[in-house]
Amino acid sequence: MTKVIMHGCNGKMGQVITNLAAQDEEIEIVAGIDVSQHISNSYPVFSSLKECSVEADVIIDFASAKAIDALLDYCEEKRMPVVLCTTGLSEEQLKRVKEVSAKTAVLKSANMSLGINMLLKLLKEAAAILAPAGFDIEIVEKHHNQKVDAPSGTALALADSINDELSNEYEYIFDRSQTRQKRGSKEIGISAVRGGTIVGDHDVIFAGTDEVITFSHTAYSKSIFAKGAIQAAKFLAGRSAGMYDMKDVIDFANK
Repeated sequence: MTKVIMHGCNGKMGQVITNLAAQDEEIEIVAGIDVSQHISNSYPVFSSLKECSVEADVIIDFASAKAIDALLDYCEEKRMPVVLCTTGLSEEQLKRVKEVSAKTAVLKSANMSLGINMLLKLLKEAAAILAPAGFDIEIVEKHHNQKVDAPSGTALALADSINDELSNEYEYIFDRSQTRQKRGSKEIGISAVRGGTIVGDHDVIFAGTDEVITFSHTAYSKSIFAKGAIQAAKFLAGRSAGMYDMKDVIDFANK
């Protein structure tokens, strides 16, 4: 049985994970952390990690970027493994994540879904063939009107996967409204749409001469991310210090 502290337990994703975990015999949420106490849970909820006295094997984080600093300090001090799902981290925070991974196991993924992580692999293969053939690359992501960061962490992960295959020679262009010039040959355009209740929609477009190839992923509910986070927590508990991602979870499950 994997014992979990849910960081951000009373947020939307925290509640989805709570409900799914209650149906999983291999995992138990033993405590939650949230500044908001408006929801009654089956486990004790503390306003900060410093106040939490409950023993656990791993933390699942789905809070906010402003809560990450205290979380990383706690995990470093306690040598507590953490599944880090919060996006929109600053460069300084990302550097801190790497520092903490030298002391404990950290699994960080821009997107916890199996489909997105499979897409990351497929895009590498597509980029290797299409980019040298002159195909332009554009990414369009769509999310609900409550999402505060843009572009999404997933869109950046998709771009990074492509760029890594292309020796990181491509530049990311987030806004074309300030310039009047033709598109460069080594650009990855990234556009963000915010509206309604869109859970998550990503299109990766390879546009060539007289043909367009589009890879699309649509999330219809938050449960796909919650399921991935739970699987990641089971995988990470007891692991040695280091940086992990969902590829490690998928590879382990397929052994």
